[in-house]
Amino acid sequence: MLLQRKDTVPIPYSVHVRQRGDRALRCSPFLPQLFRAMQQGSVALLEIAAHKGVEAGFTRSPLPALVVEAELDWLIQVGLLRREVDGQGLTDRYRLTPLGQSLLEELATQDWSASWGDRLQNLWNRWFHPSRM
Repeated sequence: MLLQRKDTVPIPYSVHVRQRGDRALRCSPFLPQLFRAMQQGSVALLEIAAHKGVEAGFTRSPLPALVVEAELDWLIQVGLLRREVDGQGLTDRYRLTPLGQSLLEELATQDWSASWGDRLQNLWNRWFHPSRM
């Protein structure tokens, strides 16, 4: 269960950032169950990859670990996820950022599917993202 302080103010994200994040979330190969699990705590890469991801309800079909990592890295670049850090550095565990939490709450009452236009725009954003240049 996530605890929120009553005196916290939501972070004001621009419309563009929220739209790009919403699109990336809906175009990802992951099912809502994965993001709900990330609301509760962190999820390890190997819990999402291969048949474990299907069994947990995180993906529709088995995905190789490299594909899962690439997809999760895109969601990090968009600002929806972050990797956990321990005393020795980055771990293989992921969790939602405040933007991811906010978008997931909005999507709980909306259609989760993405149109072909959304998919093309997401691909365009991903291909021409500043980190690739």
